[in-house]
Amino acid sequence: MENRNFQMDTQWNIIHYPEKPTGFGILIIGDERHFVDESKCFWTQNEGKLAIINELKDAGYTIFSSNLYGRNWGSEKAVELAQRLYQHVIRSEILNNKIHVLAEGMGALVAVKLLEKMNGCIRSVVLLNPILSLKHQLELEKEHKFFYKKLMKELTFAHQIDHAAIEKEILTMDEMVNLDFDCPVTIIQVLAGGKSYTQSQIYQKIIKSPKINPTFILPEKKPQLGKMLIKSFHSHETVL
Repeated sequence: MENRNFQMDTQWNIIHYPEKPTGFGILIIGDERHFVDESKCFWTQNEGKLAIINELKDAGYTIFSSNLYGRNWGSEKAVELAQRLYQHVIRSEILNNKIHVLAEGMGALVAVKLLEKMNGCIRSVVLLNPILSLKHQLELEKEHKFFYKKLMKELTFAHQIDHAAIEKEILTMDEMVNLDFDCPVTIIQVLAGGKSYTQSQIYQKIIKSPKINPTFILPEKKPQLGKMLIKSFHSHETVL
């Protein structure tokens, strides 16, 4: 069996099985385009992402992911479902109970909250092109009225709070983001387009942890992401 799709709280989830499992699991938390349905997911439909999935499976990793209510923007509901998915997978599969987390874009908002709530259950985290601050994301989009309006609509739906309340809550958030946890956190940023460069400047302003130095790669190096991820994950598996 290559993968298994199942539902939890109306949301589809998927587990990708390696041919020769090593007993280590990876939770993938996707970006705003991410989805999981009854038969497929974004990471198997996208050619570049599928290549990464296949490399990770070839390295023996069991990979699991959830639809997480679509564009959740780090909502508590999405964080709780990610925790439930972890518990389900650990109970149903033969895996080490300390997992790796790979989060892309918006998925980093969920990943950071999981780091706070699942102390001792996460082995390492890789954040790929992460959005770490809703406050900075909102400020970036303020210059583009259409995208700002769209983002606010998604935020009010995801967090179930009205427009004025969510806007006030986000704009009064702390400037800094704490990534100083017991488990190692790696940031990889693909430098493609103006937003990526802006995001790299934001990292320098908002990350509290001095030991975190983001890795920047050019778009032509994207095919090497799979190998980079495997090297990072392997380096944190010496202690079971």
